[in-house]
Amino acid sequence: MRKIALVARREYMEHVRTKGFWIGVLAFPLILALSVVVPVLLSGTKQARTYAVIDHSGFVLQEVEKGILAEDLGIVLRDAAERYRDGGQAWERLPDAVRAAAKVYVSLDEAERPALIQDLTAGEDEVAAGLVEWWQQVSAEELEGLDLELSRSRYVRVEVGDDPPAALNRMVNDGSLFAYFVIAPDPVASDEGCKYISLNRTDQDLRRWFAGEAFQVVRARRIEQAGLDAETSDWLQSSVHFAERKVDKRGDEAEVSTVDRVQQWAVVPFVYLLWMAIFINAQTLMTNTVEEKSSRLIEVLLSALSPFELMAGKIAGTAAVGLTLVFTWVACVVVGVVVAPVAMGDDVASIVGIASTPLYLWSFVFYFLAGFLLYACLLVGAGSLCNSLKDAQSLMLPLLVPLIVPLLTMIPITQDPNGTLARVMSYIPLFTPFVMMNRAAGSLPLWEYLATTVLLLLSIYFAVRGAGKVFRIGILMTGKPPRLGEVMRWLTAKEDISPAEREADQVS
Repeated sequence: MRKIALVARREYMEHVRTKGFWIGVLAFPLILALSVVVPVLLSGTKQARTYAVIDHSGFVLQEVEKGILAEDLGIVLRDAAERYRDGGQAWERLPDAVRAAAKVYVSLDEAERPALIQDLTAGEDEVAAGLVEWWQQVSAEELEGLDLELSRSRYVRVEVGDDPPAALNRMVNDGSLFAYFVIAPDPVASDEGCKYISLNRTDQDLRRWFAGEAFQVVRARRIEQAGLDAETSDWLQSSVHFAERKVDKRGDEAEVSTVDRVQQWAVVPFVYLLWMAIFINAQTLMTNTVEEKSSRLIEVLLSALSPFELMAGKIAGTAAVGLTLVFTWVACVVVGVVVAPVAMGDDVASIVGIASTPLYLWSFVFYFLAGFLLYACLLVGAGSLCNSLKDAQSLMLPLLVPLIVPLLTMIPITQDPNGTLARVMSYIPLFTPFVMMNRAAGSLPLWEYLATTVLLLLSIYFAVRGAGKVFRIGILMTGKPPRLGEVMRWLTAKEDISPAEREADQVS
């Protein structure tokens, strides 16, 4: 054990002493954090889409503009009402017209507020007139300072007057206009003739937004032509809503929160991280073995210790490197839980806090160790058969195929953690660490955890023994790599008899 510990210490220190290791370890959480934060920041830098409308109907554009105004003012008033209740400088910074309208908005019941917004857009009284005047004169910078998702901030309509489509096409081509819409003469009867013209085929937000606004106008006209009153039309269009509930541990019915919905999918990042940790460290172990064999350093090491001690020490040292990597990631998750309330709010923090659940964290650590030991035995044994990195690369692909399967089945298993696919794959040792980590969000019986764990530990035991036999012989072999049949004979040979002695006994 002392020699194994010395080899393990050498392997560990050889990795963690380098700056590149710590740069790589800390870079990965940083990349993950940036992958979440940067898209949010970049979405704020997206320029407002300019568009024009050719309205042959004579009413759709006018009604759409009224609807957009009502929606945006509704968002402004709801935000202003929250600031009014909280008080402070956030409320004082609002324009006088917005504060006056917000006070009226707060004084009404929830059911009366939509009617108030419609009245305010008409500008019939002093408060409404002041609000509409502010809206017409407010600058884009001031609206951006409100930090609200307003249609006016995202989409800007350009007046076209009597410009023909050819002129608008030129504007689209030279980039001064993002897109333009053509509304048919009678969209109530048919949408034939309605067009959306743009050079951008990836950003469909403008098209979906304006189509939704126009649909509301056309639907209202169709309901009016059918002679239906507003109450009847709303009743006909109302959907059947099934309130989502869950059964708690006491067997009682309980509401389903956002955290409950997210929790089942929270294991997906853990499976990805588990896969990456096992893949990176097992591949590193194989590469180091091949490099030391090709440089003849192995021969020097074997003069002082046995092949099994060398192999066990290399696996233990690389496992310690992997644990350092894993615990660094766990520490970053904990820091994220602390920082999230400040940076993203309590709702996001509660979701991020799922990642710090002890069940997930300790399952992640255990299945990393188990999965790494299993795959490390396969790769260190294969590495002992190779004389160069080129040989190792050709041999690595078939050995890593089992690592790909859990990724392909990750989503189906997450959706049905107690299904047949999940249960069957749980008892295949090469898949067990990933599948059981993937099923951690489900309510698994204790016996299933115990059964898969026992099977996994037995598989690791036999993998260590088999890898030891292959490593003992292959690490000193040079020249052409052995064939599969020869390797199988090594696995069945007694540990105290070398293949050369066995073949000599058979000849005699």
